[in-house]
Amino acid sequence: MGSDVDLLEEVVGAVIIIVVVVVAVVVVVVVAVVAEVVVAVVVVVVVVEVVVVVAAVVVVVVVVVVEVVLEAAAAAVVVEEEAVAVIVVVKVEVGFYKVDY
Repeated sequence: MGSDVDLLEEVVGAVIIIVVVVVAVVVVVVVAVVAEVVVAVVVVVVVVEVVVVVAAVVVVVVVVVVEVVLEAAAAAVVVEEEAVAVIVVVKVEVGFYKVDY
């Protein structure tokens, strides 16, 4: 009878050790997966922030270009309305040749 009790204690001890090791491995794996997910989320957040900043810069550039184009168009209209003539003389010198446009 005594040997059966000893055998049972050894089996229970071995089962407890196996359960503890399995739980420890599961905890380590879960922590690793959660850490990877957190890193992935941080990377996604950083990428989204970069995209938002780039989009903001693009919007600012587009607004500036539109303002410049509108101002140029308004200036052209003013020039046409006032009938101002602008004469431009361009001189191109290439070697011995001199051409006036």
